[in-house]
Formats: sequence, C-alpha cells, structure tokens
Amino acid sequence: MAIEIRVPDEQEGTKAVVRAWLKRVGDVVAVNDPLVELETDKVTQEVPSPGAGVLSEILLERDAEAVPGALLGRISDEISPAPLVSSDVEIRAEPREGPSTLRLRSGDPSFGANGGVESRLSPSVKRAVLQHGIDPAQLTGSGRGGRITRDDVDAAVAGGPAATMRVIPHDRIRLKIAENMVRAVSEAPHVTALFEADFSAVAAHKSALGERGVKLSYTAYLVKAAAEAMAVAPAINGRWESDRIAVSPTINIGVGTALGDKGLVVPVVKDAGALDLAAIGAKLDDLTTRARNGKLTGGDVSGGSFTISNHGVSGSLLASPIILHAGQAAILGVGKLEKRVVVRKIDGQDAILVRPMAYVTLTIDHRVVDGHQTNAWLSRFVAIIEGWPAAR
Repeated sequence: MAIEIRVPDEQEGTKAVVRAWLKRVGDVVAVNDPLVELETDKVTQEVPSPGAGVLSEILLERDAEAVPGALLGRISDEISPAPLVSSDVEIRAEPREGPSTLRLRSGDPSFGANGGVESRLSPSVKRAVLQHGIDPAQLTGSGRGGRITRDDVDAAVAGGPAATMRVIPHDRIRLKIAENMVRAVSEAPHVTALFEADFSAVAAHKSALGERGVKLSYTAYLVKAAAEAMAVAPAINGRWESDRIAVSPTINIGVGTALGDKGLVVPVVKDAGALDLAAIGAKLDDLTTRARNGKLTGGDVSGGSFTISNHGVSGSLLASPIILHAGQAAILGVGKLEKRVVVRKIDGQDAILVRPMAYVTLTIDHRVVDGHQTNAWLSRFVAIIEGWPAAR
C-alpha cells in the first residue's frame, strides 16, 4: 500500500517551492525521516516521512511549486534493497538511518584524491558536485547531522582558487526579498514620519527587573508600546484592499530578525495586545532562537498586521524601513539607543541633561492612513516609552 507525502497545510502563503529532495527513489525511510526541503521567502522547512518503507515515487521535482496539500511523492510499505543503477554508481541502503550512500569510482569526474566518496547527498547536491567537479569529501556540511547542502557547494564554488572576485549566488530567500521590495515600493505610496524618544524610564524599569533575575530585551518594550498605541489610530493596524480599508481584530506584531548573509525573517508575536510585558518577552526569546536556528514554521511568520524593525541593534541611527508585507499599512523603525544632550524644563527653567535617546520612524502606506493618524500614533508610542512606570 502506498503512503502519500503531501505539502503541509500550514504554509506562509502559497509560494513554496521544492528546494531539494533529501532521499531518492529506492531509499529506505523511517517514520519522521526528513524527506524533502520546501522553501518560501521566509523559511526553509523539512517535510518528514509520514510512514516507514521505500520512497517509490517523486512527483514534484526541484523548483516545482508546492501549494499546501499538494502531493509530493509516495512511499511503498514494501522494503527491498535499492537496485544497482550502473557499474560505476552504486546506491546502497543503510537500514539504520535510511539515507542513500553514493559511491563514485575513479572514472567519475568528481572522484577525489582520497580514492572515493561516501556521503549522504540530495539529488541537487549530487548534480552540483558533478557539474563543478567538486569532491564532496572535502566539504564540511552545514546541514542537519553534518549533511552537505547546496549552499555548501555554492560556497565552495564561489571561494575556489580560480575565482577573481567573491561571488555570492542568489538563494531563494534573497530573490524573494528583492521581489517583495520592488513590489512594495511600486504598489504602496510610502511616507515616513520621524520622532525621537527618551528611553530613561524604560532603561530604569529594565535594570530593576534585571536585578531581580528577569531579563527582557528592549524589543519587548517596543512591542508592548506599539500594541498600546494602536488605540489612538486603529487604521495603523489595517491594510489596503481594493474596495475598503480592513482593520485587523487582533494586533499581530512581526519583528525583523537578521540572519546574517541570508537576509532576515519576520516572526510574529500573535495577539500582542492581549499579552503582558513578560509574556511578550518570553515569546520573543522563543521566536528569535528558533529563527536563528532555522526552526521557524510557516505559522510563525504568517498573519502579521504590523512590523517593527529594530535596526538600531546593528548600529543604525536612522532608517526608513519599507513595508514588505502587502497586508500591512505601517512599519516602525527604531534606531540605535545612545546618550545625547537634551534640553528639559526643571522647576520652570531650561536644563541641559544627558539621556538615552533613539530616533523612531513610522513609515505608512499613505492610501490607508494620513499624516495626522501617523503623528498621533507616534506621539502616543513615545509617550508610553517615556512614561513607563517604575518596576514594582
């Protein structure tokens, strides 16, 4: 009896594609063995085996679009040894883990100086090492369990001795980010307003909690303040539609998380308006850790109604982030927190003080909200930050 392998229903939109099969037809697989990698502009997701047996059929090959519920392939529950495909390449089933082993003999163009290669390689990686004449035994795998990925091969090609410049091949995430950037600025008229905020009260609250063993990031305060500020301008939490402006019933705040050269992802704190500061902090810690370990699911990055770009953590004082998500009307940018000289009234007199300050911007889709709503929202956001109550 055949077991069907299907694309998970929980997906970020419908723009997933097959990045690579981790098994090939004839391989023995166990329950929950990773079978195939799917990739969107947000996450790379491994689809596990729904049953034990032999991978008998692959229906969606590399680069094929994979909509939720689509049939990827089938598994036969009759386990039999994988066949020899030629005198030069032998596929041997390994019962303990299930992956195939590729044995290349000296006549093969990718045969290395070590006299042979034994490595678990996906079909796309096998094609790449053959195409570029790379010995996979000389590569260090960055995938799960040390598996060699296509990125490892691309990096080896880019850094080869014959290269005259550093070449970074486009991966699907980078291409999708570029596509979204062009779409965003061409479809939505962007306008940015700039305020600055005194973080003295937040810094004092954060420090007091830290002395009690409670660690919170500044981003948790940003999320909480942004959620509360929606009360004065609900349309900031809305989106443009062809015949209406739709305001989300819940405040789902995405937080940009940098992934180095891989770009960024935006995990979402769902229903942030209903969470207290501690719950927001815990949720952010979990999402950030899984984002940097490549463990986010489609549900973690979907459903956002507003976004925060805390670009200041990388040193930027001022930026005007782009509204990347078509279903949102605004994005908050927060610059680097630094001590600056400010003038304040003390007992009716001007006084020069040194305070921890940051520039904050709100970039809006001008089809959805106007300047007075933008400024009202920023005024309220800054007031919440500057008036943060002392820790009890």
